[in-house]
Amino acid sequence: MKRMMAVTTLALLVLLSMSAMATTGRYDQQIQQAVSQKIHGGKQLQSVSASVEDGIVTLTGTVNLYQDKLDAAKKVKKLANVNGVRNDIVVAGATVPDDQLEQKLANKLAYDRVGYFDNAFNYISVAVKNGVVTLSGATYWDAPRDSALAIAAHMQGVKDVVNEVKVLPTSTYDDSLRVREARVIYHDSVLGRYAIDPAHPIRIVVDNGHVTLYGTVESTMDKNIAGIRAGSVPGVFSVENKLVVDSRS
Repeated sequence: MKRMMAVTTLALLVLLSMSAMATTGRYDQQIQQAVSQKIHGGKQLQSVSASVEDGIVTLTGTVNLYQDKLDAAKKVKKLANVNGVRNDIVVAGATVPDDQLEQKLANKLAYDRVGYFDNAFNYISVAVKNGVVTLSGATYWDAPRDSALAIAAHMQGVKDVVNEVKVLPTSTYDDSLRVREARVIYHDSVLGRYAIDPAHPIRIVVDNGHVTLYGTVESTMDKNIAGIRAGSVPGVFSVENKLVVDSRS
């Protein structure tokens, strides 16, 4: 009796599995047609092709920009009955030397979001190796992080983007520290000049009461004064002074 029940259960499982596989793959041809229409609707994706198996779409081919690769996957994911996307598209646009690409991105990021209230409270660094861009640092909220990622994705020569930027936790305590840190640093008679160029401020990153200073200053004295001022704010747990002295000064 037990053996008969086991055999019956196994048979039911096999039938259910076969039924699930048939259901999963029943839309493949429909998906294939929809994907072809979607990705070939614009000239950016003319060299992209797709295959479909059990609702999983695999994208291959080449594009000029990393953003085009992201856009291709985004378009396909929105289609009906698509269970997943494997994005094997290769970014085959212009090749830019790593040092040049890093410098161009650093300049772009420096002037991104100038004029926004949170500009001095974000820090994003960029490193490039074999066309792969790694963004690191910390931002006050997700908007500056997302903006930096978009800049990298649209840059000629970028083959891939690695996001290591931390979005800082929401904290009224940290917000209070940010305001007071900015006040003691930028109201200082020596350090006030670093507020003149909003693209190159002394960046104040506050994370759970811990303050880190980033940026480039003109002298060791300026760096030391900034560290002293940052540490003078009541309620600060620690200060890490990562300001860099400009070698040209």
